[in-house]
Amino acid sequence: MPKAKLKTYDLDFKQMIVELYQKGTKVAELSRDYGVSTQAIHQWIRLYKPDTQGNTQAELLALKKQLKDLQEDNEILKKALTIFAQKSNQK
Repeated sequence: MPKAKLKTYDLDFKQMIVELYQKGTKVAELSRDYGVSTQAIHQWIRLYKPDTQGNTQAELLALKKQLKDLQEDNEILKKALTIFAQKSNQK
């Protein structure tokens, strides 16, 4: 039996749904009108609703991932620098 394909939505659509919610449209109505599950809409609200400083959870998660990647790159560069320094001292 083939697996059911998960429906995906682009960022603009998700943000539009969140904006409609913020303007007073109920989640149940959005779900019915746009054919999206209420669970998905609640998740989008958590991810894309700006906090008091204007940041969204999605932006914060992306920044955390970027920070982690940069920290890993930094550790690799430190190790490479140590190796090159040791080789140049051996000459």
